[in-house]
Amino acid sequence: MKKGKLLALITFTFGLILANFASAKTLTMGVRGGPDSMDPHFSALGPHAEAAKHIFDTLVWSGTNLQIEPGLATSWNPVDNDTWEFKLRKGVKFHDGSDFDAEDVKFSIERIPVVSGPTTTTIYVRRVSEVEIIDSHTIHIHTDGQAATLPNDFIRLFIVSSDAAAEYSTPETSAEGFNSGKATVGTGPYKFVSWEPKGDLILERNDDYWRGKGSWQKVIRKEIPNDSSRLAALKAGQVDVINYVSSVDYLALGKDSKIDAVKGDSVYIMNLQLDQREKTPLVRAVDGSELDKNPFRDFKVRQAIDHAIDRETMVEIVLEGLGMPANQMMPPGFFGSSEKIPMPEYNPSKSKKLLSEAGYANGFEVDLYCTSDRLPGDGAICQGLGQMLTQVGIRTNVNAISKTVYFPAYSRQEYSMFMNGWGTLTGEASYTLGGLAHSNNPDLKLGAYNRLEYKNDDVDRLLQAGAKMMDEDKRRATYEEAMEKVMADKVYISLVQLQTVWGAKAGTLEFTPRYDEDTLAFFIRSAN
Repeated sequence: MKKGKLLALITFTFGLILANFASAKTLTMGVRGGPDSMDPHFSALGPHAEAAKHIFDTLVWSGTNLQIEPGLATSWNPVDNDTWEFKLRKGVKFHDGSDFDAEDVKFSIERIPVVSGPTTTTIYVRRVSEVEIIDSHTIHIHTDGQAATLPNDFIRLFIVSSDAAAEYSTPETSAEGFNSGKATVGTGPYKFVSWEPKGDLILERNDDYWRGKGSWQKVIRKEIPNDSSRLAALKAGQVDVINYVSSVDYLALGKDSKIDAVKGDSVYIMNLQLDQREKTPLVRAVDGSELDKNPFRDFKVRQAIDHAIDRETMVEIVLEGLGMPANQMMPPGFFGSSEKIPMPEYNPSKSKKLLSEAGYANGFEVDLYCTSDRLPGDGAICQGLGQMLTQVGIRTNVNAISKTVYFPAYSRQEYSMFMNGWGTLTGEASYTLGGLAHSNNPDLKLGAYNRLEYKNDDVDRLLQAGAKMMDEDKRRATYEEAMEKVMADKVYISLVQLQTVWGAKAGTLEFTPRYDEDTLAFFIRSAN
């Protein structure tokens, strides 16, 4: 499957019957997850960024199929080995009427490392060593060596107002300023009105938006975590469009003429992750006694786990067909994915044999943690995975929990075995492998999401070299080799690539599914 052939590129017509002119000016969306705060620099999670895109623009825009396009920067070019020049869009206004210029870009870049939360956004500016203002609409970004993929990183570089956010740019003050609206001043298509955590985000149209006026005078994003409740709200007319229709509901909606349900391929891959520390907290013998070592450090145990997983069943039964088996941490066709990596074999007999050879003929017990409310089917995949591992002798206690609990504990390295989705939002491997597979090295600003203490010196070397290669073919080959080595180590075990379903009332609402799963009001059009 190549990106150019993705279902997510297909424009479809949703159902939306509008009762009158007034209702046509308001779009109410039911979404599974919302922001963790209104500070766009706080979290790298998808629902957080999706909400932020309504209010703030990014320096570089990521299109429907994740191609990079001009955003607040109109062009970018390397001027020497460690400097990129970005030309900024002129005539852009913040919501308070002030002018956007280079000072705001510099301020935003320098602000991120200060206010970023547990799911760090520093990954988007990790290569930046200095921001130099050339003139009001030209900046030079100096990097820590050649940085071929810097423009890709900037698709999540949200630009805030250096004036409005000036007093709200510390860990202690950022929430106060942005959650109240005092600092929530962007250049995006909608203006902030109010936000209730875990509730409604209310927005009004920015009539002076540089891309043009959106279709909706008012947008309400209702956070409804429960899949059934979200669909019930759609059927009751409480919302106009919902994201993340469950796999079970998707099949049922095929018989419902009042609701349109359309699926698109997703960038997100579900990965099982195995702690590599000498002592790991949540593994024990089957009788509850302490093990003398971490079994996940044994390659045969990791092989056994991989062979225990029936990916086809995971897709066809657990996800009701809404997905594809995955053999690596990025979708096929992405820059740095490798065609040489085989699809792992489901072989429970081999799995049991490998466990016995590793000294675990009687198996062992482990607590598996995952999210239950972040991505489609995450909790169900986790439950299915637990059953498959238990069948080969690894007694697995599944803990599918809210993302608000999961990710802080994940950041504190409290888990031994855990599963969550990762999306290669930049479309290339330096983002994924540099964040997850490089050893955690704050000095190099690599491995920020490596919570396993995984370290492969060859992988580190390849990723460091690839990050500095301006030659695209050489860089691609380097990342492919790194991906092959990471997947061969089986510390990260990729399971499935997801597909996403949106639902709306039957009628005529034009909408193009995005590969990053974002539901963005500006790009939803009423035909009425």
